[in-house]
Amino acid sequence: MDETASESGTQADHGGAFEPRIVAFVCNWCTYAGADLAGTSRLQYAPNVRIVKLPCTGRIDPLFVLKAFEGGADAVLVSGCHPGDCHYTSGNYHARRRWTVFRRLLEFTGIDETRLMFSWVSAAEGQKFADLINDLTAKVRAAGPFEGSNPARRHLLTPAQAMSADFRAGACRPGLSGPTRPGSDGIRASGSSNGGQDGGN
Repeated sequence: MDETASESGTQADHGGAFEPRIVAFVCNWCTYAGADLAGTSRLQYAPNVRIVKLPCTGRIDPLFVLKAFEGGADAVLVSGCHPGDCHYTSGNYHARRRWTVFRRLLEFTGIDETRLMFSWVSAAEGQKFADLINDLTAKVRAAGPFEGSNPARRHLLTPAQAMSADFRAGACRPGLSGPTRPGSDGIRASGSSNGGQDGGN
């Protein structure tokens, strides 16, 4: 997610053409194998997808999807075995029921439900996976970016800013020892060995 956020900031800074960032949560046994087949078959598909492999679509928590959007994704794909082919008997049925309900909650979080896609891809369907990614990328590119001002998206920071923000949050958190100096950026000055406190006056 941090890498995705960094890419988003760089793209905005340079004013380049919009390229969607898509996160795909896929099952290990079918869709991931289908993606692998697409690769070994040298099928061409858009490079905009970042794949997250899990044992089964039934294991994908809806919070994973929200975190993907929060971290910089413009769309999310959830894909697994065809109904009746689940290696864990009924995991994909549980996932289908879960996402049917979850779609109704997306509007509450400020996310257009068309940015979440659910599909079935078997291990033998490399071409279908390639077509699916190309189609989803084209749709998201036409729809435009998932705006950073959206309440569901956290403010995107550079790695240095994130480190400084995390340090300040930790230093000010109740129960942690050590005072925080006013105006400190959370980084100890080079050559200092007294825990960041200034010497002398």
